[in-house]
Amino acid sequence: MLFIAGLDGELVHCSDAMRRSLGLAPDHETSLTALAHPEDREAVAASLAQLKGGGDPVQIDVRWQDGRGAYATLSYSARRSQEGDAVHGSLRPAAGDARTARLKGELLDCIANQVDMAVWAIDREGTFIYHDGKGVEKAGIRRGELVGKNIFEAYRAAPEITEGVQRALAGEEMHIYSGVHGLHWESWFSPVRIDGRVEMVAGLTFNVTELRMAEEELRAKLLQIDKQQEVIRNLSTPIIEVWSGVLTLPLVGVVDSMRTADVMDALLTRIVDQQARYAILDLTGVNMVDSSVASNIIQLVTAIRLLGAEGVVAGIKPNVAQTMVSLGLDLSQIPTQRNLRAALAFCIQGMSREQQRQPPAGKPSPG
Repeated sequence: MLFIAGLDGELVHCSDAMRRSLGLAPDHETSLTALAHPEDREAVAASLAQLKGGGDPVQIDVRWQDGRGAYATLSYSARRSQEGDAVHGSLRPAAGDARTARLKGELLDCIANQVDMAVWAIDREGTFIYHDGKGVEKAGIRRGELVGKNIFEAYRAAPEITEGVQRALAGEEMHIYSGVHGLHWESWFSPVRIDGRVEMVAGLTFNVTELRMAEEELRAKLLQIDKQQEVIRNLSTPIIEVWSGVLTLPLVGVVDSMRTADVMDALLTRIVDQQARYAILDLTGVNMVDSSVASNIIQLVTAIRLLGAEGVVAGIKPNVAQTMVSLGLDLSQIPTQRNLRAALAFCIQGMSREQQRQPPAGKPSPG
């Protein structure tokens, strides 16, 4: 970045690169001291005074203001012209900034070579100006192969990519997932602004194929576990039709609240589907119930009645009976039998009485 200034520091002419870097309009009049950071203006003024007095060329690091009001450290070199009426000079990245930039580049190269990712950039037209990284090779593409090609043409079959790039070129930060080159990718698109205008888009694209496959495998296993649990629940609460119109539900082991809820849903559905008249809850294999389960059993019998059927409880063990009594639960309205055989006989007798009360076919009922 080159410039010509008067001996008093007034800027007479500067290169286009300097204008772009400092955000100077073509007709903008300013001075070197005005562009310098307030804390560095004294040093700039002293250098101009040295040159005006015929001193040696100067070179110092100065913070200069750009068009956005931010300051960047640049190496300021200046000498008096041969005619002696002007100052010729240049601005370039300071040695420290150059080392930092070089270090950043080396770190980026190291990461791109070790991590399964692609680092790329496109200009405003969508043309690749940079394309590198270990992930590029995984996609079956040579590093740099897409440089000079247009991203909208290269990935026209992947609308999630082209639409994301268009939005990034419009100034929006983007994060997308895509599937191209037979792999799964996660990408970030970042607009790069120069003088307030988006001039390019930088992209980081990670190969997440293994992660996606692991997620799909995990979902498949969870689905398999859900199906297995459903089979176990069906086996642990089998509903058997022991007589025409009579269902029995033998419960075995520990009956908790969750299992009781599953039982209620399954049994009520079967009663409706098979138009059952009786449902026997066989508690012979149950050694213990809690207060919540005991209440749920009573609620289940009540729900069975609401469906037009009758619930019968059979095989209550002494300790279970004591639990229900100690809780003050009213079992007087619930038919109970000592075992499954007695409960089945009770149901058959009840259906026989109902049939006897029905009038013969073709004979009108009295009244």
